[in-house]
Amino acid sequence: MFTLSHVVPLLADMQTADSSGATTSSTIGGIIGYILFVAAVWPFLKKAGQPGWTALIPVVAAFFIVRAAGLSAWWTLLYLVPIVNIVFAIIVALRLGRAFGHGALFSVILLWLFSLIGYFIISYSRDTHDHARI
Repeated sequence: MFTLSHVVPLLADMQTADSSGATTSSTIGGIIGYILFVAAVWPFLKKAGQPGWTALIPVVAAFFIVRAAGLSAWWTLLYLVPIVNIVFAIIVALRLGRAFGHGALFSVILLWLFSLIGYFIISYSRDTHDHARI
């Protein structure tokens, strides 16, 4: 006779298999995301006159991205304040876009909404950073 006691261990085995598979795929996704972040931000920071190696530590990279936007690194703490962080991120994107000679549309869409793509475009194009444009 088939009872519920036979099904419960089978379900437990299935949950274990799913969670380990999900953990593995999310770990691989995280590593790929980190590699893409470093590949996009390192040359971006170098073009902006900041140390490129700071892209290896994403929190530190945020300080230097804010500095590339012409603001004090202390302003980076605004990323910790809810709602304010959204407004601040748009301001940083606009200032970075202007510093590299791009308009507001490029800045908002590619440096704020899809920042990784925007950083790749600026990093591997002939754009130059000019503090006078900020």
